[in-house]
Amino acid sequence: MKNVIKIKRIYDLPQNDDGYRILIDRLWPRGISKTEAQLDEWDRTIAPSNELRKWFGHQPELFEEFKVKFIEELQSNKGELHRLKKISEEQNLTLLYSAKDEKYNNAVVILELLQNLT
Repeated sequence: MKNVIKIKRIYDLPQNDDGYRILIDRLWPRGISKTEAQLDEWDRTIAPSNELRKWFGHQPELFEEFKVKFIEELQSNKGELHRLKKISEEQNLTLLYSAKDEKYNNAVVILELLQNLT
């Protein structure tokens, strides 16, 4: 069976098929304890910079521009993307984020990059 990479809000309950659970936000999410999160890792280095995060402010109309800028930022962190891809080849990988918007967030961008990474 092929391993999967998926994204989900950190506030959703952990599932048996989550595999490796990694928080990909720069800030710790409000209202959840480290125990509840059941993380394998918290990777702040792959999150958008504070400047980009604040500029975007989760405004859907800015998402396409955010995506371009975020991918630019990630170009200097390709090693981290390859490390996550390697984890996903060994087991399921769940990228966790805290944003309320499930369509317009950094996890969507990282998922797309990982799925297209060779």
